[in-house]
Amino acid sequence: MLQNDKIWMAQGENPCYLLLNQANRHGLIAGASGTGKTVTLKVMAEGFSQAGVPVFMADVKGDVTGMCQAGVDSENMQKRIAKFGLEGFTYQGCPARFWDMDGENGIPVRVTVSDMGPVLLSRLLGLTKVQEGVLNIVFRIADDRQMLLIDMKDLRSMLNYVSEHAKEYTTTYGNVSSQSVGAILRALIAVEDQGGDVFFGEPALELADWFACDPSGQGYVNILNAARIIQQPQIYSMFLLWMLSDLFEKLPEVGDLDKPKFVFFFDEAHLLFKDMPTELLSKIIQVVKLIRSKGVGVYFITQSPSDIPGEVLAQLSNRVQHGPRAYTPAEQKAVKAAAEAFRANPNFKSEDAIMELGTGEALVSFLDADGKPSIVENAKVLPPQCLMAAASDEAKSAVIQGQASLMAKYGDAIDRESAYEMIQDEREQNAAAEELARERAELEAQKAEFAKQQEEAKKAAEKEAERQAKAAERERQKQKDAVARVATSILGSASRTAANQIVRGLFGTRR
Repeated sequence: MLQNDKIWMAQGENPCYLLLNQANRHGLIAGASGTGKTVTLKVMAEGFSQAGVPVFMADVKGDVTGMCQAGVDSENMQKRIAKFGLEGFTYQGCPARFWDMDGENGIPVRVTVSDMGPVLLSRLLGLTKVQEGVLNIVFRIADDRQMLLIDMKDLRSMLNYVSEHAKEYTTTYGNVSSQSVGAILRALIAVEDQGGDVFFGEPALELADWFACDPSGQGYVNILNAARIIQQPQIYSMFLLWMLSDLFEKLPEVGDLDKPKFVFFFDEAHLLFKDMPTELLSKIIQVVKLIRSKGVGVYFITQSPSDIPGEVLAQLSNRVQHGPRAYTPAEQKAVKAAAEAFRANPNFKSEDAIMELGTGEALVSFLDADGKPSIVENAKVLPPQCLMAAASDEAKSAVIQGQASLMAKYGDAIDRESAYEMIQDEREQNAAAEELARERAELEAQKAEFAKQQEEAKKAAEKEAERQAKAAERERQKQKDAVARVATSILGSASRTAANQIVRGLFGTRR
């Protein structure tokens, strides 16, 4: 409940106020299931909304949608209002927008593969160090070749493309083994089977659309339907981490403001840090530390503070600790650590009080005006002005109908030219070039065959001419020999006749 520049969150011996100018120091809402974390979340979020601060939260169980609808009066509510002395308390909903990764119950939420980046994508796919290195190479080649990676088919095409040309890229980018590419492709199939493929695409979400207030100046409560996607915790956590990183990279430095520009609630925060690689954890720690100066407050909701890495936990200055559950020695140790994290109150011992908290009760400590943690209060959380339960179908329909402009912007997926199309075009061009080269080769082969045939015909003709010449020569020789024989015969007869004549002339005729 907003009072001046502070949100009245709970009432103990003293009222517990979350100061708007200290709200970007981040915070934690912790406690076991059923202890009242969601109600605390609603009270805090509606206070920010009333102060003109837009917020984002994921609706894991479906009951956060009730923020768009005014609460319902009841005898129990009247007793609580009277007990807290809530003067001027009115039931009212918050201006809300519903988002949905599937696009079925809200505005579709998409992000491009390029925007997600290789580091977060490797976490999503559960890749090894070597496989992450290959994915980094694929992203670098895509950037160098100006091939946009928008959706899963782009990434798959790029992986296959790089694998096919691995030898060409080895000296420039490093080794790309077919085994690593195969492992990444198998991981993509697993993500697609979980519905992750609908998450990647365009038009990509512009986080600036979440930095909006309604005409009356109240900040919009952006609610992501996470009831289904929470069953795929890797996709859920990667989207939230991408959001946080994108906010950090794109927002300008603004220093300390009178109130945050935006507040980001991480529900089921334990999913974010489970099995997180050291490099990624270091990046998140850096973002959480520095995003405060960009006017963004980050609040983690989880069952136990021990779910949050120590370096992140140290940055969460505004804390609401609901009742924990401590059955094992490890859980009891975590509870003791949570109690000791508060600034001691001389009127009670936090370690004892934390185990006696009932539903709707909490140990509460917010930063004071000087930025110091206030003395912890054993307090009861105020009731929200919005509906505690899930919104009615009518209320949800009214919200969805009121977001026509955003539905027009994000409703229909588009598929512009990107890596997939460019690779397909290149393959088609290569195929056409290969076909042309094949046709040219065939033509050259035909020319060579024709030339060969002509050469063979020429040789055959020359051989035939030579044969005919030799035959003619032989015929001429035969004719000459025949003439010679005739001549010789004639000459022989003539010689004998002449000799006889000479003998007769010398000796006379014999009788």
